[in-house]
Amino acid sequence: MLGAGNEADDVVQEAFVKAYRHLASFRRDAPFRPWLLRIVANETHNLTRSRGRRGELVLRAQAEPERQSGDDDPEDAALATDRRARLLAVVRTLPERERQAVVCRYFLQLSEAETAEVLGWPLGSVKSRTSRGIARLRKEVDRDLA
Repeated sequence: MLGAGNEADDVVQEAFVKAYRHLASFRRDAPFRPWLLRIVANETHNLTRSRGRRGELVLRAQAEPERQSGDDDPEDAALATDRRARLLAVVRTLPERERQAVVCRYFLQLSEAETAEVLGWPLGSVKSRTSRGIARLRKEVDRDLA
């Protein structure tokens, strides 16, 4: 949930160190991925809170080029890149909790239950914040296209 770069690397490294130190407290019957992502989310929150400003997102959409259907038309590629950049810009404007819910659900592809566990929220909060975030995104994207 941070911009790509040194800060994101530092958070991930710190999260892995904390996970290693607390591995004994991991419940073997629980899924590992949400447990680890919860540690990463906590470290991200600590960093953004300590620096006093909102962080940038690291979104899979930035790292992965949009899949094209066969032909490699440069114009299509440019349009896809532009659409992706506009969507990411709109995601960055979401209120923090809505942004976190949307990123976990759609960019990290976590289930609602995993998102609730990672963010430490009740399931109902995940559902409502995701819904509000998607509604804001639709509104902004529609406005952008008009």
